[in-house]
Amino acid sequence: MPTYDAIAELPVRIEAVEYSRRQRETTSDFTRVSTIISLHGDGETGHGEDVTYETADHDALQAAEPSFDLVGEWTVDSLSTHLEAVDLFHGHTPAQETFCNYRQWGFESAALDLALRQADTDLASALDRTYDPVSFIVSTRLGSPPSTDRIETLLDRNGSLEFKLDPTDEWSPALIGAVADTGRVRILDLKGHYEGTEVDQPPDPELYTQLLDAFPEAVVEDPALTEETEPLFEGHRGRVSWDAPIHGIEDVEALPFAPEWLNIKPSRFGSIASLFETIEYCAERGIEMYGGGQFELDVGRGQLHAIASLFYPDGPNDVAPGAYNVPELADELPPSPLSPPAAAVGFGWESTGE
Repeated sequence: MPTYDAIAELPVRIEAVEYSRRQRETTSDFTRVSTIISLHGDGETGHGEDVTYETADHDALQAAEPSFDLVGEWTVDSLSTHLEAVDLFHGHTPAQETFCNYRQWGFESAALDLALRQADTDLASALDRTYDPVSFIVSTRLGSPPSTDRIETLLDRNGSLEFKLDPTDEWSPALIGAVADTGRVRILDLKGHYEGTEVDQPPDPELYTQLLDAFPEAVVEDPALTEETEPLFEGHRGRVSWDAPIHGIEDVEALPFAPEWLNIKPSRFGSIASLFETIEYCAERGIEMYGGGQFELDVGRGQLHAIASLFYPDGPNDVAPGAYNVPELADELPPSPLSPPAAAVGFGWESTGE
């Protein structure tokens, strides 16, 4: 039976909708804002997190009267169908089309959380699976000008950590060598498929060559394949992964070559159905998966942990707890792997907190 079928017909009764704001400084030198979507019904509350990146979009959502005709009796699937047809941005066109998926995911994850709570169960039980401990790696940028300071600080806290890093054209050969010497890099995110963002990284054949040589075992995520760069990946295709272009099975099938790795970011898929269908597609074809995050500030992070735990617990999951994403690190940080909660209910592993 398809995974989605196990939860598609779960009933969900919504009596009220509520929004709340989260805000935090990040290690990537921007202020992260997200919206917690709370759906109330039958004495229970389900939570989801809208991870749209434009603060103005959150301001507009939080200022608007909760609407979208959500109050009523639904199933998880019928509500998803309804959300597909609703203008979740109140007539405003977001800066990036994928923000529509992020917002839909916020509502769908809240609805799934509420449906599971109303059924007095959790996601693992609903899918007839068990939660496994979740391995994670730490994603961090190296600043401008870049240095190894952040990596060294993190390794001082926990020498067993591994990393996902975002190389830029500011990385010198000396810095590349110093980072490679740590032996702790699992993924290099080249960010070759971002346009119009602060993290855009144009393809650089010289940089790509240096990275492929210096990190022969690392997974290489989202290279921009051009006439100049594509030949560099002959013999390296088995360690190429994809993230930004992937919103569903059609995107996987449209890749320039069959992938062996994928970064699964649930919010990119918009719907729970698309997420589960893509996970099944990868599992059937032996495509290695690992989880990715979007600087979630609250319940969204715990939901990523739950999904990773059920489907790819041993991957190089870029879902480190939020304590790793703040500028000033605590002396004690949660180690990998993360243990499942002793008693779970609803969708995620964590409860929202004001």
